[in-house]
Amino acid sequence: MSTDGTWFVSALHIAQASPADDTSVQEIRELRARILYDRGRRPDFRTASGVYTDDQDLDFGAWHFFAARRSGDCPLGYVRLSTPQTSELFQSRAYLGSERFEEALREHGLSAAETFEHSRLVVEHHARKLGLGVHLNAVAIAAARYLGGKAMIGTSGTADGQDLFHERFGFRPVPGTRRYVAQYTEDVVAMLYRAADPAGEYSALVEHLQERFPSFVTSAEQVRTGAARTTRGSGAPLLVARTGEVRPEGADCWQPVLFDLGCEQDARDFAALLGSGQVREVLDTIEDQLEELVTSRDPGLRRSAEAVEQAVAEQLAGGGPQEYGAWVWYPWSGRVVHLLPREEFRLVRTDRNRGRIERPQQRRLLERRVGIIGLSVGSSAALTFAMEGIAGAFKLADFDTLSVSNLNRLRAGVHHLGLNKCVIAARQMAEIDPWLDIEIYRGGLTDDLMEEFFTGGAGPIDLLVEECDTPYVKFAARERARALRIPVVMDANDRGLLDVERFDLEPDRPLLHGLLGRTTARDLADLTHQETVDTILAMVGRDTISPAMAAAIPRIGASLSSWPQLASGVALGGALTAEAARRILLGLPRPSGRFYADLEALTSADRSTLA
Repeated sequence: MSTDGTWFVSALHIAQASPADDTSVQEIRELRARILYDRGRRPDFRTASGVYTDDQDLDFGAWHFFAARRSGDCPLGYVRLSTPQTSELFQSRAYLGSERFEEALREHGLSAAETFEHSRLVVEHHARKLGLGVHLNAVAIAAARYLGGKAMIGTSGTADGQDLFHERFGFRPVPGTRRYVAQYTEDVVAMLYRAADPAGEYSALVEHLQERFPSFVTSAEQVRTGAARTTRGSGAPLLVARTGEVRPEGADCWQPVLFDLGCEQDARDFAALLGSGQVREVLDTIEDQLEELVTSRDPGLRRSAEAVEQAVAEQLAGGGPQEYGAWVWYPWSGRVVHLLPREEFRLVRTDRNRGRIERPQQRRLLERRVGIIGLSVGSSAALTFAMEGIAGAFKLADFDTLSVSNLNRLRAGVHHLGLNKCVIAARQMAEIDPWLDIEIYRGGLTDDLMEEFFTGGAGPIDLLVEECDTPYVKFAARERARALRIPVVMDANDRGLLDVERFDLEPDRPLLHGLLGRTTARDLADLTHQETVDTILAMVGRDTISPAMAAAIPRIGASLSSWPQLASGVALGGALTAEAARRILLGLPRPSGRFYADLEALTSADRSTLA
């Protein structure tokens, strides 16, 4: 069976508060110890009385993944994924010592609070040539990325080339950490992986698993009986929910379902939905919407209630309001909303744009497709574009999931924690306009997906909004945009910095205005944390950043966890990128260049217009 073959993978979360004699924990430990014992190669995993033992407190609070050939079969492989909440117990911390452990993370701008540990990857001897180890390793990495991890750390043996195996996934040895460990009878080395980087030669597999992370979790009893719920598919195993609770089907969906009750099949399906128990709220304001529609077309009707009523009756053309328009089902919220038909809905929704964006211009904008990379700062752009009607189709790319520290600048709620940022943005955009054509790339923009993002999928993009944090991706995306003559806009979230690169008009224009000389994306691969900081500073201008940002940069990785960002700056970035994009897509003047809308400077005392 190949590495992309079918495996049945189930997962179990053991709570930190579970009793020490939990039966499932004992069975997990026995399975691991028996495989690790390896016919006597590692004698420490079996007692003199013949009992296999691998007792570790780290089992509590961790996710445990099992793989088998078929549903109900005995597991052939296993891997453990420990969460940041148990980082004090990490094997890698014990191996390195707390000081060296924390130092290794700081060197990459990371902290223990955002680092997972995967360990105890074991595969039965007779299954070691079937690609199961690759699949389980990919499962662990995909799960950690899905759960919001910024990094993974672990210790790896070297006798069988296990360290080289992990390097193929993008793990890198921590310098100076290789040494002999008697329990394993071999040299061991600490290894680190950053989620922002590609997963080596298995990037596509990891992204495939992360994208299709189905939110199921098995119970301990199901694991014991072999009746764990699993899924079978082309390399997409069963993964787990973030908590010990089962999340509903489609918990990470972002596409609404539309029903036209004038269609017999849709009417039956809609009746079935209403009777399914899934709908928790039905909102029907169609009569108010019809009044808005007729008065948007003819504001003079507002002078007469009778005239409005007559215009609505003519709009319905003898039909009833129940069958008019579309009923939209938002599965993530359990809501059904009755709306005007698409063109009429959009006419009313953008009615207040008139005077700034006229209806012919609005129609032209809705024919365009925009790509957005990085849905932290980029989420403000995405939502502003959706509200303003800038583009009717979008491609969103971000590998990251929402964490608590993101809530200072992202329009999201605590119920979104752990959800991919593309999914959050796409849902919010669909709640503004359910007819938007939205494609998402939950693995972020990788080399493998670059061509599809720019030219494939439902169609090529007309403009790129670039808001990611990785220098390599910033340059690689611009290289592709320039080759395809696609304009790029970027907000830097400091001093209202807006970058515009009109590659559509200037196909030979230097990337990022030539600030990095002849640098290419290839030159920016595998940067250290400090090199990344220096590169970003060169991109945004070391001498032109705000005093507050200049003071904060030396503290990043020490007293500051990452780059400081505020909701006000992110909101301003959404406005700046939207204004630039709208003008570019409508063919209005918007030259290449770097521009500042520094709110602190623009609202200083000497800028007041009052005497």
